[in-house]
Amino acid sequence: MTHFDVIIIGAGAAGLMCAGAASQKNKKVLLIESSKNIGEKIRISGGGRCNFTNLNIAADNFISQNPAFCISALKKFSQFDFINLVKKHNISYHEKTLGQLFCDKSSKQIIEMLVAEFKEGNVDIKTQTQISEIIKKSDRFIIKAKDSEFSCNSLVIATGGLSIPKMGASDFGYKIAKQFGLNIVKTKPALVPLVANNEVLTKTKNLAGISIKSLVSINKRKFEEGLLFTHKGLSGPVILQISSYLEDGGKIEINFANDIDILEFLKNHKEKSSKQEISIILAQILPKRLTSYIVNECQLQDQNRLAEISNKKLAMIAKNINKCQFQAKTTEGYAKAEVTLGGVDTNEISPITFECKKVKNMHFIGEVLDVTGHLGGYNFQWAWSSGFAAGNNLM
Repeated sequence: MTHFDVIIIGAGAAGLMCAGAASQKNKKVLLIESSKNIGEKIRISGGGRCNFTNLNIAADNFISQNPAFCISALKKFSQFDFINLVKKHNISYHEKTLGQLFCDKSSKQIIEMLVAEFKEGNVDIKTQTQISEIIKKSDRFIIKAKDSEFSCNSLVIATGGLSIPKMGASDFGYKIAKQFGLNIVKTKPALVPLVANNEVLTKTKNLAGISIKSLVSINKRKFEEGLLFTHKGLSGPVILQISSYLEDGGKIEINFANDIDILEFLKNHKEKSSKQEISIILAQILPKRLTSYIVNECQLQDQNRLAEISNKKLAMIAKNINKCQFQAKTTEGYAKAEVTLGGVDTNEISPITFECKKVKNMHFIGEVLDVTGHLGGYNFQWAWSSGFAAGNNLM
């Protein structure tokens, strides 16, 4: 049996960050990964360019039953600390919308950077290794794999959540948490496309492929980004964002023209050019296919002139544009979800060291915890911050 100071299970973003931080503290580290390659979510993210953080990181960008839990780690290792690390390794990057930062070249550069932070000789990596059992004996952990056994003083679980199972996602981290008596906050897919019921899909099938900037809200939470009609329902950044706040069978409100009071807009046009067709007027604001759909939903024809349409009907059109209601039947599930909502209850974990309060020297970091970020680099920053905090506080 080989002994290490630290064993980290999961070589994704959080695990790699933790390994680098621990090795810098002269800890002998073993990084165990069940998949063939390390950092797979990093590699595929951002269209292969990795949206590695966001300039606007704040606690309000994260969802948890314990909203204050993430504050300490995000302050200890902020987005600016990670940006400095990127600069240190001469990785060029650029800002897209809403503070999102991407590599200019390849997401592989981030993986290479994290590995380069390993102190020479201090980190061993074992891929394609399935763990069969974890046992705590006195002040040590015993990790059993198919053909080998390892022991360590400190154990870090960085196995992620259930999203994107084709990349090796599993419930391993939750099982270990339960084994050691930790509570799990109910999990569900997050940052995920929405699926409409068959009745709605029959009406909207011709809208698939339309993309339009929209304001989408549920209760007091609002996001404004691109919305995409799909063959199954709705997707696009704004839908992924709102999906994390949507309860099963819940409704969202969509404003396809947030900058325009459509009723006022239509009334003004009716006064000035009443002979114009409704579809011509709305085409100034909306895609043609969406215009036709809304006009049809209001039991009108594209060719109807404004003079022929009552103010009551104009109000109905306006409501379908400024306050369109959409009820999701379900989501596209973990297969299409970018992250997992819920996870290991943060009330069980120290927000400073990420050590379990019930199990000395066992730490949980990253997505496996009940901390879920918004779309746009927030979940990677959580991985960096939690990994750094744990890596610097290991026995």
